[in-house]
Amino acid sequence: MNKSGLIEALSNRENLREKKAADVVNLIFKSFADELKKGGRIEIRGFGSFVVREYGAYVGRNPKTGSNIKVTAKKLPFFKVGKELRESVNSKK
Repeated sequence: MNKSGLIEALSNRENLREKKAADVVNLIFKSFADELKKGGRIEIRGFGSFVVREYGAYVGRNPKTGSNIKVTAKKLPFFKVGKELRESVNSKK
């Protein structure tokens, strides 16, 4: 499912106009992004949690040329699946 599919599903399930459903989905995504930018954590019980992990600078290798390159430090969002979602996905039903 992608973002437009999520908007359509919300619109159909809750009898909302697609514009209103899009506003809700965009608000949620923007709120998540803003919290992660601040270094915060998002936890949705039974689903999972989002955190930002920091990676230090290192020397890498350009796979095309084989030359060494400096890779700068970076922050990346990381998702850890919740127990209930993991069990649901792995159930044989």
